[in-house]
Amino acid sequence: MNPLLMSSTLPLFDQIQPEHVSPAIDTLLAQTNAALETVTAPEFPAEWAAIAKVLDVATEKLGIAWGSVSHLNNVADTPELRAAYNAALPTVTEFWTRLGADERLYAKYKAIDVQTLNPEQRQAHKNALRNFVLGGADLVGAQRERFAEIQEQQAALSQKFSENTLDATDAFSYFATADEMAGVPDDVQQTALTAAQAEGKAGYKLTLKMPCYLPVMQFAHSSALRATLYRAYVTRASDQAGGDADTKKFDNSEGIRNILTLRKEEAALLGYPNFGALSLVPKMAPSPDAVISFLRDLARKARPFAEKDLADLRAFAKDELHINDPQAWDWPYIGEKLKEARYSFSEQEVKQYFTFPKVLAGLFKISETLLDIAIRRDQAPVWNANVEFYRIERQGQLVGQFYLDPTARVGKRGGAWMDDVCARWLRPDTAQLQTPVAHLVCNFADGIEVDGKKQPALLSHDDVTTLFHEFGHGLQHMLTQVNEHDVSGISGVEWDAVELPSQFMENFCWEWSVLRHMTSHVETGESLPRALFDKMLAARNYQSGLQTLRQIEFSLFDMLLHTAHDPQQDFMPLLNQVRAEVAVMMPPEWSRTAHTFSHIFAGGYAAGYYSYKWAEVLSADAYAAFEETAGPDGTPNLETGKKYREAILESGGSRPAMESFKAFRGREPSLDALLRHQGMAA
Repeated sequence: MNPLLMSSTLPLFDQIQPEHVSPAIDTLLAQTNAALETVTAPEFPAEWAAIAKVLDVATEKLGIAWGSVSHLNNVADTPELRAAYNAALPTVTEFWTRLGADERLYAKYKAIDVQTLNPEQRQAHKNALRNFVLGGADLVGAQRERFAEIQEQQAALSQKFSENTLDATDAFSYFATADEMAGVPDDVQQTALTAAQAEGKAGYKLTLKMPCYLPVMQFAHSSALRATLYRAYVTRASDQAGGDADTKKFDNSEGIRNILTLRKEEAALLGYPNFGALSLVPKMAPSPDAVISFLRDLARKARPFAEKDLADLRAFAKDELHINDPQAWDWPYIGEKLKEARYSFSEQEVKQYFTFPKVLAGLFKISETLLDIAIRRDQAPVWNANVEFYRIERQGQLVGQFYLDPTARVGKRGGAWMDDVCARWLRPDTAQLQTPVAHLVCNFADGIEVDGKKQPALLSHDDVTTLFHEFGHGLQHMLTQVNEHDVSGISGVEWDAVELPSQFMENFCWEWSVLRHMTSHVETGESLPRALFDKMLAARNYQSGLQTLRQIEFSLFDMLLHTAHDPQQDFMPLLNQVRAEVAVMMPPEWSRTAHTFSHIFAGGYAAGYYSYKWAEVLSADAYAAFEETAGPDGTPNLETGKKYREAILESGGSRPAMESFKAFRGREPSLDALLRHQGMAA
């Protein structure tokens, strides 16, 4: 039996093979096409439940199977799986495009009597009608055909962008000498030494994977080594990539041009002046101009702080490190040294206390306490031995489940993300409640072998906040109480509000009442000392001005790229123009970070990267409610937790995000809390 055709919401990840993809997708597409013909027949009733029972049941089955293949392609990429995925991608894209533009189905939805729908169904129905229009349902003839072609070509180009980024990252390695590795943390050195030995090579194998790249940039004394890795990292998948002609085949330049051209054409077909305007239709922000004004206003507020950050770095580099002309690859090293000198601690010192099992237990503890849930280990087939599976319960009842894939490895896409396996749904075919399932994926370093015994993985404090961030997304997906699957969990939530629960959770990584329960020194088992935490807290907003401008630079470039840029022109002048306006720290002219900007070219954030900053206003203000009601020792107020759970997490996409926010805070959001949290308040 084909594992992709098993009727379970928990995929058989340990059994799925590349040869299963094509026959399963063909079978499921035949079933969904048959379901579409059934519900669009003239005699079929224009009723919400009737359509859902036939069509939504079929499309969900296809979605779970294809989602499983896509997920494996992201976390366990092989040449065979990639080929199978790419072979099926055009037919799957064609189906979803055709479904979203089917005028018969559109007419059926328009004929539904909204008075017969409950509030959740009304919101889902409203979204559906909007999505039909955005899916090209109002187009006819050649325009409709062209729209479908654009969707298929965009899907293929985004996938190729992702592949090039992964391949360019995996293709690089550098074997460093012991002298070059001076200053690099012991656990990173041990991992690099083991990797070199596994290939029968001398030295230390360095890669561009974040658990290796970042500590080398922060701690390696050798400026030449940092320069080698930096150049390789910021020119990945570009025309500036070093190496042989083989490396050049990963160049994303032409792919970016083609993606932007297709997006502009798609927007024009749908009657929008540019892709930025089209992108904002289902979002909170009213217009590209409003987003650009928001970003520029925030940049003005942050700039004085960023300029002071840079002046401090320059002075320290000159006076203490004798670096008179710092280069781009020197800044992370200078920054780390200044932080150590100013606050009397190093990230490496902190890292010894954050063992992965202890951090995970701490994350679960605060979530359980605050949200009245219990998190337990569970069983499910997985794709890698490091993957764990969990269940979430409330009062003994299952409310959700999730896979946790924490470690970096070859063939796994970089970064961290949450994705859904299936949504909460009161199923129309069985009248049973389906509980939601999520993926939580990170790219942390694995534990190292010491004297034949494997140590637990060590996390930086940034890693800890990343884990909390992704779990915040997962909580919104899994704790929803909405029964309509198109608006339950993260579904139907405006893209520029979807980061609220994730960024909200990051705040707990700075609360002593939470943090003290999630630390244990890797050798002594002792908790993080309060004195060290106080130093971390003092350094919390270290370089927050620079970091804010960096996010604004990405966000403004993204929005201008999709509103004011001619796709046929080189986009580097636009990026340089944005940097000249926003940045205080300029990279080398050969830097090509846009060529691996997966968020906007392969990850759904096109003309939407501003969402991180937009939602940060919401999340900071939401967290301020906890600050206002916390106990004397900072312990979160459980009534505030209950209100947050009910207003924000449980409501999912069943109402506009602003309504959910106001239900929690009793007013619209204010920028004050964000500026205060980042040390940039007046």
